[in-house]
Amino acid sequence: VQLQASGGGLVQTGGSLRLSCAASGLTFSRFDMGWFRQAPGKERDLVARISASGDSTFYDRSVKGRFTISRDNAKSTVYLQMNSLKPEDTGVYYCAGDGPPYGVSWDAWGQGTQVTVSS
Repeated sequence: VQLQASGGGLVQTGGSLRLSCAASGLTFSRFDMGWFRQAPGKERDLVARISASGDSTFYDRSVKGRFTISRDNAKSTVYLQMNSLKPEDTGVYYCAGDGPPYGVSWDAWGQGTQVTVSS
């Protein structure tokens, strides 16, 4: 199983980035997918989650209204569109997959991509 995250970078406050996570070695359409953020010196926190079918999403309150998670099951890829970025959005972003039974544990992790928002 491999999750390859990409799309991070340096952006100014108010800017946008789109993260991508390409999956291989798993039946992608059966996995809920999530994006986590780990800020320097802090724990890794879930910021967005999307169901296997794509019809249900969850957002942490800190990103709701600014970030959008989506997926393309035909391409085995999950995306995170990040708009109106703030310095507090800085961190390493990881994608992860949760296969059935759902909600027990995150079964697969990507390597992380750095997002830095300058003030």
